[in-house]
Amino acid sequence: MTTRFSPLLETTAKFSLVVVLIFSALSPAFGAGGSFADVIASVQPKIVKIYGAGGLQGLEAYQSGFLISAEGHVLTTWSYVLDTDNDTVTVMLNDGRKFAGKVIGADPVLEIAVLKIDAKELPYFSLDQAADVAPGAMVLAFSNLFNVATGNEPASVQHGQVTAKTPMAARRGAFESSYRGKVYVLDAMTNNPGATGGALTDRRGKLVGLLGKELRNSLNNTWLNYALPVTEIAHAVDDIIAGKVRPRSLAEDKIKKPKEPMTLALLGVVLVPDVLAKTPPLHRSRRTKFPGVQGRVASRRSHPFRERPRGRFAESFDRRNGPHRPSG
Repeated sequence: MTTRFSPLLETTAKFSLVVVLIFSALSPAFGAGGSFADVIASVQPKIVKIYGAGGLQGLEAYQSGFLISAEGHVLTTWSYVLDTDNDTVTVMLNDGRKFAGKVIGADPVLEIAVLKIDAKELPYFSLDQAADVAPGAMVLAFSNLFNVATGNEPASVQHGQVTAKTPMAARRGAFESSYRGKVYVLDAMTNNPGATGGALTDRRGKLVGLLGKELRNSLNNTWLNYALPVTEIAHAVDDIIAGKVRPRSLAEDKIKKPKEPMTLALLGVVLVPDVLAKTPPLHRSRRTKFPGVQGRVASRRSHPFRERPRGRFAESFDRRNGPHRPSG
């Protein structure tokens, strides 16, 4: 007995088969276990949440980071969140445990910092095994954006692609960014509060980059979603952990002036010119000398009978018409 199906049902079945075959072909690329979920599960224990300074004028007091050693070294971005009184912040692991994180070093030019927590045998990313991806590569961004995870909840994961690897051209407010190396430009919306310092990995879970700060593209004034390649900053991280002082030129140490400093016109401020002559403010402030007043100057706003001049004729005062002699 032969069973016949409608043309619509046959078309739907063929389309579903093609979709299944495509995902079956792509699934081994996501990790050793052949599962997208396995890759995320292997990365989550390496992501940490960082809480420190902030809270004033809308500044978020949190950001992200990730472990780079089994002894508790954490790599993150250098920002105001780490600017505490004793250089100590709160670091929360993926399982909800909290530790005091000490800032052991930072590189303001590269805008990176390394923290240290008192813990052992932790899962971590090895900087020596970091991957270098090309434009078009599929990547995953792990971070605690918007402080969604406040305890043992997993970090947020965003999926996207690398659109370009290019030198940094960005600014923060009116000031140009101090970092001038290459960055990965992403098509994922990673430029969100709390996302800075997160980890960018490839589809196999290998570390690729460090999610950058909230910056604007200085060429078109749009928000920039980017990550610092680990291959560009690995040597600096090793120097910070080793306690070495990284030499810089005098030009790098100088604070760069804004390319387009703020002006009154840009701020929308219009200055009012000085008070012109023969205007009410000027007349109210003018003082007139009356006849018969020996060296005295009377204001037009003074009381008309407050002071009477001494002399042969007594004068009366009129506030509107000034002094005059009595008739008769």
